[in-house]
Amino acid sequence: MFIQTESTPNPATLKFLPGQAVLRSGTADFPDAGAADDSPLAQRLFGVDGVRGVFLGHDFITVTKAEAVEWAHIKPALLGAIMEHYQSGAPAIADGAEAAATSGHAAHDGPDAEIVGQIKELLDTRVRPAVAQDGGDITFHGFDRGIVYLHMQGACAGCPSSTLTLKMGIENLLRHYIPEVVEVRPVAQ
Repeated sequence: MFIQTESTPNPATLKFLPGQAVLRSGTADFPDAGAADDSPLAQRLFGVDGVRGVFLGHDFITVTKAEAVEWAHIKPALLGAIMEHYQSGAPAIADGAEAAATSGHAAHDGPDAEIVGQIKELLDTRVRPAVAQDGGDITFHGFDRGIVYLHMQGACAGCPSSTLTLKMGIENLLRHYIPEVVEVRPVAQ
């Protein structure tokens, strides 16, 4: 098994490409070890000292490290943990838990349902594929009085350039296509 690695715009996050599917669909975010109960893969990665977050995509894994830890010190252990996981035959997320752990857009109904549908469509077709290339994901969290609330995950969470991405990229895109959008803000979960 050959596992490729790629840097991300977030210097604290590294993207691992195992060359096979990680999740069948969607994404799963594990911001700490306590959230990883249903993921044998995430548990194994949190077993490496210095790991602060794990994010799983369709064909990639991103790992966020503690600030004081150097990639050169933990990268070999992470590669070993990923290899051991795939050799074990265990699923990335326990059977039956994948649907619950798979993240997606928040539900929204009411008078703004049509606008929210347009927002989600633009996020799915234009934004999410681009941020997945960087090892992250951005999902719709809410819409209120012209303000779109988005949740940033994986490499996007805590990235120094995430504010610029939100304001100059996503906000401008949404405002261009949907005049009702006046601002985009991040939310923490």
